Amino acid sequence: MADASEINPAPPATVPRAPSTRPAPPPPISCPPSQFNPTTVHPNPNAEAVTSSKTPKTPKTPRTPRLSLTPRFLTPLGSPMRKALRLTKLDPQDAWLPITESRNGNKYYAAFHTLCSGIGIQALVLPVAFTILGWTWGIIGLTLAFVWQLYTLWLLVQLHEFPETGMRYNRYIQLCTAAFGERLGKLLGLFPIMYLSGGTCVALIIIGGSTSKLFYQIVCGTAACAAKTPLTTVEWYLVFSCGAVVLSQLPNLNSIAGVSLIGAITAIGYCTTIWAVSVAEGRLPGVSYKPVKTGTRFQQVNSVLNALGIISFAFRGHNLVLEIQSTMPSTEKLPAHVPMWKGVRVSYTLIAMCLFPLAIGGYWAYGHLIPVNGGMLTALYQFHYHNISRFVLGMTSLFVIINALSSFQIYGMPMFDDMESKYTSRKKQPCPWWLRSIFRAMFGFGCFFVAVAIPFLGSMAGLIGGVALPVTLAYPCFMWLKMKKPKKYSSMWWLNWVLGTLGMLLSILLIAAGLYVVIDTGIKVSFFKPH
Repeated sequence: MADASEINPAPPATVPRAPSTRPAPPPPISCPPSQFNPTTVHPNPNAEAVTSSKTPKTPKTPRTPRLSLTPRFLTPLGSPMRKALRLTKLDPQDAWLPITESRNGNKYYAAFHTLCSGIGIQALVLPVAFTILGWTWGIIGLTLAFVWQLYTLWLLVQLHEFPETGMRYNRYIQLCTAAFGERLGKLLGLFPIMYLSGGTCVALIIIGGSTSKLFYQIVCGTAACAAKTPLTTVEWYLVFSCGAVVLSQLPNLNSIAGVSLIGAITAIGYCTTIWAVSVAEGRLPGVSYKPVKTGTRFQQVNSVLNALGIISFAFRGHNLVLEIQSTMPSTEKLPAHVPMWKGVRVSYTLIAMCLFPLAIGGYWAYGHLIPVNGGMLTALYQFHYHNISRFVLGMTSLFVIINALSSFQIYGMPMFDDMESKYTSRKKQPCPWWLRSIFRAMFGFGCFFVAVAIPFLGSMAGLIGGVALPVTLAYPCFMWLKMKKPKKYSSMWWLNWVLGTLGMLLSILLIAAGLYVVIDTGIKVSFFKPH
């Protein structure tokens, strides 16, 4: 304790005073050192110690860093730019839309989605291309197409996110507009992407409905089915559409991971069953492997282009790669492209194990006798209906139906996302569950209406497919050149320029060949009369 003389020292006395007889006052009580405030000491040396009347302030607890109001799943990719507090501008509506609503995806989900969307019924037509190209050029063409589309898929995986800016492009159309500009990007990419989503769903209804009818006939038997009044083709389309609409009520892309897994398993199942049974049954009598050449030179060139188109259309799903990758969290230590590419490698290994045996084994078993419409599935029923058990035929048909139902969900998701984005952009709030159900039911039954009203849409598949082909083979190359800007005349610069240009030329040639087929052979227009 310090006494008063230590706090307020007395000045030197100039006038002597008489000694006082009064008792000395008690020494003033000083504040503890922890509460002592030097500003409370009065400057007058004659005054006694003065204490502050105000209650001393309690030391404040250090404030914790303020938490970000942005949800974790919207946090942009960690980067040096982010460390410098230059954060990416994110669209808050992403938290309300079905593609980006959930960000807990992983490499397994990526494999399920990629495998389900990458194998389709169009792969069963691959042996038809071999009848025109032959063994050598058929295998070469299939191998080059597989490597080409796998490379462009790798480009899309890498273009999904930019560590330099922390930006993530969650949809193909977003990347397209970022690379080519708002107007040109939508002009080049909007119709092909919408066709690859909506048009594929229409085709799945046609395939699923007709296969459901065939499955019913296999299960109940020809005699039993003849005694009953069978459902018409339109009614089978409606049955399949109702099942697809019910499954479409799952809220977001991550929620259908289990559906995609089932779709992937059934796709591998029916592809493997069809080629294995065809090879086990042996070659048909009178099979020839000589490339088919009919008509004039121009018609032969058109046939070769058609064969290349069949091989190109066998690979699909590039319009969904960015959407699948957007369901994954992305951090500085583990960017989203790492688990995505792991899932892609596994899925495309399985895809190759399905497509190459299907094309080679199917061509070996049927040769030039392979049916042009339907490919391997039609050949299995046409040539081996009485040779193999009804269980194998029924199981194969059931796998096709289940895969079509599963594929409908993942191909319809971009359309669901687009419809809901119109609502969220206007109302600035999430889409309510009942409106979301109405949107998806409208889309499902709208596809059913198109499948019934325009059953000849498949006759124009080559023409429309040529328009959509650049989404897979050309646009990714040009987007890499535009956004990554590789060194001029480097290997990546040359590779992307060559592949992008060849992809556009192939697309133009396929469109021309499709127009020739439409003009030369015509289209049997039969509105509301599906076969």
